[in-house]
Amino acid sequence: MQPLAGVKVLDFSTLLPGPLATLILAEAGADVIKIERPGRGDEMRSYVPKFGSDSVNFAMLNRGKKSLAVDLKDAKVREQLLPLIRDADIVVEQFRPGVMDRLGLGYEALNAINPRIIYCAITGYGQSGPRAQVAAHDLNYVAESGLLSLAAGADGAPVVPGALIADIGGGAYPAVINILLALRARDATGKGCKLDIAMGDNLFTFLYWAMGNGLAAGEWPQPGAERVTGGSARFFIYRTRDDKFIAAAPLEQKFWENFCEAIELAPQYRDDDLDPAATKRAVAARIAEKPAADWQTRFAGKDLCCCVMATVEEALNDPHFKSRGVFNRNVSADGKSIVALPVPVADTFRSAQIDAGYPVLGDANGMLKK
Repeated sequence: MQPLAGVKVLDFSTLLPGPLATLILAEAGADVIKIERPGRGDEMRSYVPKFGSDSVNFAMLNRGKKSLAVDLKDAKVREQLLPLIRDADIVVEQFRPGVMDRLGLGYEALNAINPRIIYCAITGYGQSGPRAQVAAHDLNYVAESGLLSLAAGADGAPVVPGALIADIGGGAYPAVINILLALRARDATGKGCKLDIAMGDNLFTFLYWAMGNGLAAGEWPQPGAERVTGGSARFFIYRTRDDKFIAAAPLEQKFWENFCEAIELAPQYRDDDLDPAATKRAVAARIAEKPAADWQTRFAGKDLCCCVMATVEEALNDPHFKSRGVFNRNVSADGKSIVALPVPVADTFRSAQIDAGYPVLGDANGMLKK
C-alpha cells in the first residue's frame, strides 16, 4: 500500500512548480487529474524537443497522471467538475491571486462544497503583499531574495543559476511538504485548509548562513567572497590542464590536509588563513598542471571531498547513481521509453510499476457527467 493511495488530487497548475509537486504526490500513490485548456492544454506540451506527441518536459513532469481538457470559463463545465471537487482531497493551482475566485473555484467556494479539501495555491510572491500581482520568473525571485547576489563570475557580475531554484526549492518542494502536513492535520481535525506557497518567501531558507552572519555579526556577505561562494580555496572550482574542472570542497581541516598532500601544495600555502588569495592562486596553478584524469587518479580512495565535474550525460551513466537505482523508472510514449525524472520519494513508498506514460490531452474527459 502506497502512503497516498486513495488520495485524489485536482491539479490546475502548469509549467514546473505545481506539476512537479503533483508528480511527487503521484509517485507516492495519489490519483492526480490534471485540468487543462481544451485544444492546447498545458503550455509546456508545446515545448521542444518532443517525446511522443508532446514535449519531453511535459512527459517528465506529468508521468502517471490523467488529463481533463475543459474550459473553466464555461459555467456548465464548472458544474461538471462539482462531483470531482466533492470527492477531491487536494487542489493545486498556480494562477495569480484572485483568478480562481473569479472562476468560482477559489478556496472559499470549494471549501463550501467540500470542507475537507486542502487547497494549495503556488505563486511567486504569495496571496498578499505589494508584489502579489507582479509577473515574474525564477530568476526574478532569486534576484529579489538576495540569493543571486552571493555568487559572482570572474568579472564580478552575478552568475545565472544552473537550476530553477525558486520553482523547485521555493515552490514544488514546499508545496509537497505543506500538503503532507495538511493531510496529517486533517486526520486530527477533519478539516482542510488553504496553503499559500510563495516561491520568493521560501528562498530565504537557502540564505540561513548569510542571514545569520549579517544579523548576528553585521558581516553581510559580499559577492563571491564568502566561504561557500568562492572566497575560499577550500570551496572552489579549479580548471585542469585539459580544460575540465575540479570541484574542490575540503572545508574541514582533515580534508584540507589530505587535499594539500594529494596535490603536493607547497608548505607556505597550506595555512590558508595567512593569505587566502595566495593559497587559492597556488592551488589553481597546481591543478592547472595536470589533466583531470590524473587528478581523479590521485584523489581516488582519499578522504578529501574533491571530484571532477561531470556533464549531465556523464552523470546519467555514472555507475554509482545506476547502482542506486536512480534511473530505474521510465516514462513512455508511442512505444518508446526514456528515463523518468527522479523524484525524492523513497522506493518503499513507490509503485512496483517501472514504466508509465504521460496523459494525452483530455484522456480522462469520459469521467465527466454530461
